[in-house]
Amino acid sequence: MHESEDGSGQDDSGTLEAVIDTARYPLRERRSAAWDEVVGAARAELGRDGCCVLRGFIRPELLEALRTEGVALAPKAYYRVERVNAYNIPLDADLPPDHPGRIVLERGNAFVARDLIPPEALIQILYGSPLFRRFLADCFELPALHEFADPLAGLCLNVVSPRMSHPWHFDTNEFTVSMLTQSPEDGGIFEYCPGIRSPRAENLDDVRAVLTGAGDELVRRLELRPGDLQLFQGRFSLHRVSPVAGNRQRHTAIFAYNERPGVIGTAERTRQLFGRVLPDHLAAAGRSVRGDRLLD
Repeated sequence: MHESEDGSGQDDSGTLEAVIDTARYPLRERRSAAWDEVVGAARAELGRDGCCVLRGFIRPELLEALRTEGVALAPKAYYRVERVNAYNIPLDADLPPDHPGRIVLERGNAFVARDLIPPEALIQILYGSPLFRRFLADCFELPALHEFADPLAGLCLNVVSPRMSHPWHFDTNEFTVSMLTQSPEDGGIFEYCPGIRSPRAENLDDVRAVLTGAGDELVRRLELRPGDLQLFQGRFSLHRVSPVAGNRQRHTAIFAYNERPGVIGTAERTRQLFGRVLPDHLAAAGRSVRGDRLLD
């Protein structure tokens, strides 16, 4: 029996081999030459511009099942068009007149919460895997990763419908893991500005330039395909999904992890994304801790 790399004793290697292309991504073989090559390449890409895409992570014969699961889940998404800013702070926050936080955007994407995703779904199998989590921690050069203890936001499916977008924003976490499960017919491009801010500097002029359309030279565009795994440092990189065109929705699984165990999202943010809160969110109020002093 293979013991999980996080010491849990749970052996999920057989399940992962059925889901992941382990010939390309040897999650069972930590510290092997093949592991070191994949992890080393991911670290290099993340170090270069804060983003890495592991192409063909899911076995090709499962891509239709991955898409079908997302299509079945999408109608359960909480949908609400909102006026927001890139920092996800109140629009009436006390900011200088020229602050980019005063630029109002429209958020029209929707989220399916984790408690609505069945345990047999491919994305649930991946999310709960200790071996997958150990692999991600090594890619991000972290000693360990823990599941986001939030019962709604730990794993979710992001849904962007035609003529909608996920506007420019920063992430709360320093790192994000996601996987496209269905491409739109057109549009829905992932756009990002690597390292546009740092833990020590907001770089407001550059952020304002991107939000007003004057900073295109700061923007990179990434073509994602279903089954590709994306690792991203979204706390410091402004990013968005451009408006979706055609008749097909864009679906993306978002896997949320933390360096500390037991982390729960705030009630305010949870209600904004999912339209509801649970007792766990109310009990966690006031326990949120930030590792930097950035605006959001």
